[in-house]
Amino acid sequence: MHTAFFLLLGASVARFLLRHPGEPRTPWVLALSIALALLYVLGPALGARPTARRLFWLGLVVATWVVLVLLAPSFAWCAVPLFYTALRTLPPRAAIALVALLTVFVVIAQLKLARQFDPNLLLAPPAVAALATAVFIHMERQATAQRALIDDLIRTRRELAATERREGTLAERQRLSMEIHDTLAQHLSSQQMLLQAADRTWDADPATARAHVRTATEIAARGLAEARRLVHDLAPRELDNGAGLTEALRALDAGPDITVRFHLEGTPVPLPDRTQSALLRIAQGALANVREHSGAGAAALTLSYLGDQVVLDIADDGRGFAEPRPAGTGRGDRTDRGHGLPAMRARVRQLGGTLTIESAPGEGTVLSAALPLEPTP
Repeated sequence: MHTAFFLLLGASVARFLLRHPGEPRTPWVLALSIALALLYVLGPALGARPTARRLFWLGLVVATWVVLVLLAPSFAWCAVPLFYTALRTLPPRAAIALVALLTVFVVIAQLKLARQFDPNLLLAPPAVAALATAVFIHMERQATAQRALIDDLIRTRRELAATERREGTLAERQRLSMEIHDTLAQHLSSQQMLLQAADRTWDADPATARAHVRTATEIAARGLAEARRLVHDLAPRELDNGAGLTEALRALDAGPDITVRFHLEGTPVPLPDRTQSALLRIAQGALANVREHSGAGAAALTLSYLGDQVVLDIADDGRGFAEPRPAGTGRGDRTDRGHGLPAMRARVRQLGGTLTIESAPGEGTVLSAALPLEPTP
């Protein structure tokens, strides 16, 4: 529509100069044409909302066009792009009234240019204006309906995801409570009973007391094995079957629209299970944030072994954000919205490490988790 406006304006200027060379009004027509072009260029910078500046700008554009049409009726068809400008800026009723006013000037200008009366010149401009208005209003209604539908779908998807997370959490809690009750709690209860029995019979029947202690020791060994099994079940599945952290990170993705690349720096060394699990969970959470919030097209995972620590960097080329998240802040940090970042900070803090986030608008985000290779005292 902007291109059509400047083409029509240029064609009108050329037509006027060809048909009216050297007339006294020529400087005024050229000056008003330049002014109208400059005013039209300023329009997008003012936004589409009907603010006071936007309304004042629209009034200047319409007034300049009206004066130009009165001086040179050939500029009348520049009104068609102005129809859409009015429809985008004003409320529907006010926009339709302005379109009708512009159409009246177009009809007057066309009749003024005609050497004799032509019914087409009287009917064609209103028909064009009505068609342009109907198309715009129909498209605007469709766009509004689509935006509402998209908002509903996004809200429904978030609600379903939250429900699934809650159900999954409750199911996992129930499973763990049953596992602990059926194994560890029973073993501890049996040990307590045996040790109490041993304490009562220690002086009177030392042999029986020692047998109780030996049985309690065997039960404690079985309980320790069950505890290790539970811990192993809670570890990330990506690290099962001997898969290392490098292979697990290399296999991560952030969805079909985001390219994820993995880089390894330094010489890998064996890492404790807790460290591997924490780094993998941090990478998964960071990529989830990239997918949901950043609008990025690419992300990079870098795992670096730096002698006394291991560092995981997750960088994306998304939109970033204005306020950097300070490192080491707790739950009170206003920028830590949701559960992802607080969970990452908690994992890193438990292992004696640090989590830093660097970002700027339009420059993407870099999340860095550094964990010591030696356990902290």
